[in-house]
Amino acid sequence: MAKRSYSEDFSEWVGWYRVLLEAQKELVDYKGLGISVLEMSHRTSDFSKIIKKAESLLRELLNIPDNYKVIFLQGGGSGQFSGIPLNLIGLKEARIADYVVTGGWSAKAAKEAEKYAKVNLVHPKLSTYTKVPDPSTWNLNPDASYVYYCANETVHGVEFDFVPDVGKAVLVCDMSSNFLSRPVDVSKFGVIFAGAQKNIGSAGVTAVIVRDDLLGFALKECPIVLDYKVQSENGSLYNTPPCFCIYIMGLVLEWIKNNGGVKAMDKLSQIKSQIIYDIIDNSNGFYVCPVEKKSRSRMNVPFRIGSIKGDEALEKKFLDEAVENNMISLKGHRSVGGIRASLYNAVTIEDVQKLSAHMKCFMERHRS
Repeated sequence: MAKRSYSEDFSEWVGWYRVLLEAQKELVDYKGLGISVLEMSHRTSDFSKIIKKAESLLRELLNIPDNYKVIFLQGGGSGQFSGIPLNLIGLKEARIADYVVTGGWSAKAAKEAEKYAKVNLVHPKLSTYTKVPDPSTWNLNPDASYVYYCANETVHGVEFDFVPDVGKAVLVCDMSSNFLSRPVDVSKFGVIFAGAQKNIGSAGVTAVIVRDDLLGFALKECPIVLDYKVQSENGSLYNTPPCFCIYIMGLVLEWIKNNGGVKAMDKLSQIKSQIIYDIIDNSNGFYVCPVEKKSRSRMNVPFRIGSIKGDEALEKKFLDEAVENNMISLKGHRSVGGIRASLYNAVTIEDVQKLSAHMKCFMERHRS
């Protein structure tokens, strides 16, 4: 068996090895049918069972109310940067949308929305993405069709530890990178969307949860494959869906259910992230996390070595030695540099302890 390694890009599979084995077993012969899911028509009763099971598991894990639709789309989270305004901006005549920008992904979403709406940034542009601005400082527009935020910014390591109170406004959230890592009261939201590739499966499918009274307001310019009402009425089958990705997602959702559900994932996320943050905070400045403590992400822990600006030579050495110890893809995003440890649901405590041991050993050898 190939030796598995800690990886940010593929860490979601480390703890889900049984999912991979199950998919491997069924790859050429799905449940005795003699064909693979990859070969299966999306119009067959067999695939209907697959997609219905995935929806049922997601509803169960998040306790999704009956007045919400669940649809599975393509285009990733970035596709929803367009899909959200195209479906919701028509809720009010002013065509205004409120955006809370706390990092690179919400900034991209706001920029994309400008094609279809007048975007109101609810707080002044941040000089650095290191915190969630106090909601009491937000300037929400009462004429806005919706209020948008990103629950966890992977690049900058900023995460909301609360659900914004926006009154009766329609709240929209990009949960792509912390989806199913903590309990969520779905009834507080108009729309939740999440690309599968971080916590619930493989790249290629995006789960969208939308309150049913928000359906039917898509702009005429909205591509039909992004129209929530059309996709909902067709059970996510208006066009050929990413069948194999939905199948994998179903296996992962079942794995989460069998391993304690969302509450268990939440507890593990707190334990894992605290292990790394404790090393950073007790390193006397050798490791530095730029994010304010209240806004620190449990999913993505960015840090520099040597100072807040980082010592590139030391950071390269840290990464090279990590690879030698079978830990890969720890390099920070190219826009910010440094180191980034991603601790998605499938990363085990043992994986994190291995990384923490490397951090401690490296610090002992290089701290002046």
